[in-house]
Amino acid sequence: MPWNSRLDRVAPFRVMSLLEIAQAREAAGHDVIHLEVGEPDFPTPEPVTEAGRDALAAGHTRYTPAAGLPALREAIAGHYAEHFGAEVDPARILVTPGASGALLLASQLLVGAGDRVLMADPNYPCNRHFMALSGAEIDTVPVGDASGWQLDAGLIAGHWREGTRLAMLATPSNPTGHMLDAAQLREVADTVSARGGQLLVDEIYQGLCYDHEPLSVASISPDAFVVNSFSKYFGMTGWRLGWLLAPEGAVEPLTRLAQNVFLAASTPSQHAALAAFTPECRDILETRRAELGRRRDTLLAGLARLGLAPALPPQGAFYLWLNISRYSRDSQAFCQRLLEEENVAITPGIDFAVSGGEHHVRIAFTTGIARLEEAVSRLERFLARR
Repeated sequence: MPWNSRLDRVAPFRVMSLLEIAQAREAAGHDVIHLEVGEPDFPTPEPVTEAGRDALAAGHTRYTPAAGLPALREAIAGHYAEHFGAEVDPARILVTPGASGALLLASQLLVGAGDRVLMADPNYPCNRHFMALSGAEIDTVPVGDASGWQLDAGLIAGHWREGTRLAMLATPSNPTGHMLDAAQLREVADTVSARGGQLLVDEIYQGLCYDHEPLSVASISPDAFVVNSFSKYFGMTGWRLGWLLAPEGAVEPLTRLAQNVFLAASTPSQHAALAAFTPECRDILETRRAELGRRRDTLLAGLARLGLAPALPPQGAFYLWLNISRYSRDSQAFCQRLLEEENVAITPGIDFAVSGGEHHVRIAFTTGIARLEEAVSRLERFLARR
């Protein structure tokens, strides 16, 4: 039976095959260091877990409105006001099943067959895939040191063409960890607006910034669409909860979409997420952010010794994007050999980049400092044999 041809545009995550190998090696008794998965080793903060237990005990298991629990939408709006100086009407916030739910809503609303979408290359592949499943054509724009590994205003202006409807960027980004500052975001928003387009910003790593204070495009442009998540900064990966911030005029059609596509996000998860904004939880999250910053610095120092540290250190998220062209032009094979020979699991760049991914890899600093130091030692042994 023939499947929908749009599925041909959805590539598999190659790292998943490496993860299977890594898990098999662990089962066989090998000491594998996992630097491939975008999920830190921290558990969900206890205030959130406790709130989830309380929600279940209180019987909060029935549907919420499609756009989410009103109290949670208000709490998210308060988060924007307190930390970013952005006055956001809670009615503009739709709570979704993870950031993926938000991306699904945005893609279905904003693009259709034949529309063109600008994205940085490299980027998170699911961003491309959601747009492709909506029928859009994806114009990937190679980025590098010159643009700070971001899709900036100059690149958007230079690549905008007839049929371009949407520019999508991520700050901080996956896989590079780089971000745009407030002035750059303003230039991007103005550039897109001047061309009559829409701007969609992925901010799911927003709280994880190490050299600058976090910022949001919500404080710059009320017309931008913003995707965010409780997974990364808030440590709620398995709770599957995110949100979409949309311009006022988009709320009604997005709500209709949500009603039909997923009805509502998980009710216990929404009640649990209310605790994510408490001072007690904030202290925990900021402690973890500081620890991730120390991990980044440890890994950068070790990689600098090997001549592999990126020229522009990442300002956020928990990834390093490394050029391995001195050693290999096949990132998939490089990662597989590193796993088989030294039991270190990292992600091949071809999962993220349309161009150049074959000589890049992504390393996630999602484990403790001692393990990161051991991973660098193993990598050094591995490279000495190349």
